[in-house]
Amino acid sequence: MTAALVALSHTPLLGSNDPEPEVLAACTDAVTAARDFAAAYDPELVVIFAPDHYNGFFYRAMPPFALATAATAVGDFGSAAGPLSVDSAAATALARGTLDRGVDLTVSAQMTVDHGMVQPLELLFGGIDKVPVVPVFVNGVATPLGPVARVRALGAAIGEAARELDRRVLFVASGGLSHDPPVPVLEGAPPPVATALIEGLAPTPEQRLRGEQRVIAAGRALAAGEAPRMKPLNPEWDNLVLDVFASGDLAQVDDWTVAWMGTEGGGSAHEVRTWVAAFAALAAYGPYAVRSRFYRAVPEWIAGYGVVTATS
Repeated sequence: MTAALVALSHTPLLGSNDPEPEVLAACTDAVTAARDFAAAYDPELVVIFAPDHYNGFFYRAMPPFALATAATAVGDFGSAAGPLSVDSAAATALARGTLDRGVDLTVSAQMTVDHGMVQPLELLFGGIDKVPVVPVFVNGVATPLGPVARVRALGAAIGEAARELDRRVLFVASGGLSHDPPVPVLEGAPPPVATALIEGLAPTPEQRLRGEQRVIAAGRALAAGEAPRMKPLNPEWDNLVLDVFASGDLAQVDDWTVAWMGTEGGGSAHEVRTWVAAFAALAAYGPYAVRSRFYRAVPEWIAGYGVVTATS
């Protein structure tokens, strides 16, 4: 049995702060090609690796990664809200298989997910209830962060367990590449912010709107060169990362340090851990080949925007 992969950046600013028409058209074409790739593969199961942005996971108990046997989308930034079509039997089998392979894995019987998980499902499949999925949260925002080697081990274990299902599996990665949006951090946060980050207090509609407007304003400022506190996008680093994934030599990621990734790619570049997990899962099926690769630096979206497809 073979497997396939789609890895793509997500952005909450899609549709609200779009780049110039030529760039938008190129990004749209890349996503359309990935959607066609996924449709042609016709997966029987989608295993999606995605981060969270303090909508489902908080500092009261922040796991490095977690797998869901059921999940509900919160509906931030205009993304869909409601239950995902989680294949609970497959999720349970993957969780057991991963644990059996010596990777400590948190299992969530009711995961809350946000646009990081939802946007790829909407773009690739037209909704959150169109294909059977197994959601896997990979922390790429909340520090401290563990070694990237452990993320690779997670992906490899999930890939090996998925092989035993004997189904057409599509691995999807959502996140990255270089970007440094205004995400709150616990260290030094004012007491009300710290409490929200720890306890997971649901924002009021007004608070959520203000937060989303703050991100939109940050994207406009970055595009205008007026965001000195945000790291600029780093196409050189982004393409170095893409080169590693294309090479198939995933052991290289074991040398990536948290400090290096943050310095080169920005505070949220750690979301590329989702790509590490997905490519490691694909590699568990054997050597793989990249079928398409797209990249644009899109400051309006605060995103080094990449779309890659691959097959084993």
